[in-house]
Amino acid sequence: TPSNAVISFRVNDSLVANHCQITNCVIQDYNQMQRDRPDHWIEFWGRHNTLDHCYLSGKSNQGPTLRVYIKGRKSIKNYHRITHNHFGPRPRKGGARAETIQIGDSYTSISPSNTIVANNLFEKCNGEVEVISSKTNYNEFRNNVFFQCEGSLVMRHGNYCIIDGNYFIGDPMSNNVGGVRIINTGHWVSNNYFIDLKGSGFRSPLAVMNGIPKSPLNRYNQVTDLVVAHNTWINCTSPWQFGVGTNISQSDVLPPSEIRSAVPIRSIIANNIIYNDVGDDAPIIAHDNIDGVTFKNNYIDNNDTDFNSIHGLINSNFELINVGQYIEAVNFTKELDHYPGFEFETIEYDLFGQSRENVNRPGAICKKPAKNPSILDKSKYGPSWFTDATTSTEPKYITADANMHDLASKLLSASDGDVIELKPGTYYISNSIELNKKITIRSSDTTNQSIIVYTGKTGSPLFEFHPKSALQLQNLILKGEKTQTAFATLKENMSSLYSLDVADVEISNFNYVLKACKQSFADHISFINTIITDCENGIELSEETNDRGDYNVEFLTIEGCQFENIQKNVVDYYRGGYDESTIGGNLIVKNSQFVRCGATEENKILLNTRGIVNVDLSNNIFKDNPVKLVALLWGAKNNKHRGNQLINSGEIRTEENLKLKLLY
Repeated sequence: TPSNAVISFRVNDSLVANHCQITNCVIQDYNQMQRDRPDHWIEFWGRHNTLDHCYLSGKSNQGPTLRVYIKGRKSIKNYHRITHNHFGPRPRKGGARAETIQIGDSYTSISPSNTIVANNLFEKCNGEVEVISSKTNYNEFRNNVFFQCEGSLVMRHGNYCIIDGNYFIGDPMSNNVGGVRIINTGHWVSNNYFIDLKGSGFRSPLAVMNGIPKSPLNRYNQVTDLVVAHNTWINCTSPWQFGVGTNISQSDVLPPSEIRSAVPIRSIIANNIIYNDVGDDAPIIAHDNIDGVTFKNNYIDNNDTDFNSIHGLINSNFELINVGQYIEAVNFTKELDHYPGFEFETIEYDLFGQSRENVNRPGAICKKPAKNPSILDKSKYGPSWFTDATTSTEPKYITADANMHDLASKLLSASDGDVIELKPGTYYISNSIELNKKITIRSSDTTNQSIIVYTGKTGSPLFEFHPKSALQLQNLILKGEKTQTAFATLKENMSSLYSLDVADVEISNFNYVLKACKQSFADHISFINTIITDCENGIELSEETNDRGDYNVEFLTIEGCQFENIQKNVVDYYRGGYDESTIGGNLIVKNSQFVRCGATEENKILLNTRGIVNVDLSNNIFKDNPVKLVALLWGAKNNKHRGNQLINSGEIRTEENLKLKLLY
């Protein structure tokens, strides 16, 4: 779109829409060419407008997919309805400002919105930590399904919102799927069902945050008058976390206006159920004082595993009965008392809409429903005429011959997912190979590595990544002429993600092994059992220097590799600023050797990981590297090292609180 929105409920600044409807529409992969150019796919203005039975998927550039504006009297108390839509996968952005829905903003957060988000499917909405960011008063979130979303439903600003009857379903392959995060006053969380959630901190199944005393509008207000009642957590890791975000220990690097020290008060957690197949030794985590939270008639079956209990969380034994896919209900073999809290009579129905009048039990489900609710039946959401189902095709195996000089032509004719097998020999490549599909290149003979020699012009890459490309290299030898790059992204217009997997490859004589350009983003990059030698620069992922929380790759893995004679930027992986809206980057370096590297590194740090949240350096050998530090780790985050041998290579230092630029 050449404008700031694809569809907007207004004609201009003064003429907004009222009582209008958008239905049965699809917006898919309609991205700006630059990741940092912002837009919205849907903008709500005015009052009493509806978006229903639409499908929105694939937004990878900056900006919420859907934005509700609360600017001026024409758009407050709007009673907009967002219902029966399918919000399909939103890829990780590697930076903030990538919500699926945002309602209001910091500066309109004291206004009433009264927006209703109901009966929608949110599927793998992974843009950032906030799948939905509610920033106004009196919004309602009812009967939505959050399926394997790496984020949470977040009451970021605003007060008195209702979160009722929603499903939060985890992903066994991800530790970043969250539930509900609470900030501010007067929210009600009831009848919600959480299963297999492994997120922690901001992504906890239930995250009740600390606030900032006398907080400005754009920061964190104290949680008060919260009600969490009649919810169920099944096999969730440490499902209840209180005082999330407390950062008192960072007072030496943050100003007082950023210190989250105001603990939750006047809040009640009652009539909830926790069940664990495998016992959890910390079902409740208190990051700060929780004296302001009252617990009443909550029940846990922790599979006979001891835990630090609190008054109001009662050890019990449950049996589960299957209700449908991902849904297990408690079979109440005996009646459990429930707490009749103030206004709890307003929780009239359970998760399935069954009346609580005669049978009112703890948890989200009073009794097994008469039929399978089929919450993941996609025919219930989105347009009736559209399906996101894809047909899988078997990859073709294409053989290339060095004597025929046909590698480039075979790549050009290959389809998405195909495998190109190189016969033994040396392949001379004089022009960059442009990657715009998912492709695998490997030696056909596992005992005889094929050789690719790149003779292209200075500064050019052997493999150039375009949007939506994915490359797997296996059992090859790559050689340059000292002046080129082995792997690089487009210098601009990287509108979508790419990925790279390198295994059992030898790489030598390049200026850069990998060069990620600004506004490019990779979902993952891995080097496994690979030898990298005699290159000026190594893996360069440090172009996002705006210090707003952006970075160039989500997962960088180096395992079983050998780096030798890499002069600088051996690994340069950067994320600036204190933004907490993303996973924050992941670096794993295991069982690898670094020998005689870093000779011309200006900052005298071998592995530069500044600002990356998750770093694991394990069982590596660092030998004869002329640097001061092998790595400078961030102690306050998930940075760790163990089992490394340091031989004439400086030290690994941990600094508890890194000094970074404030975003706000």
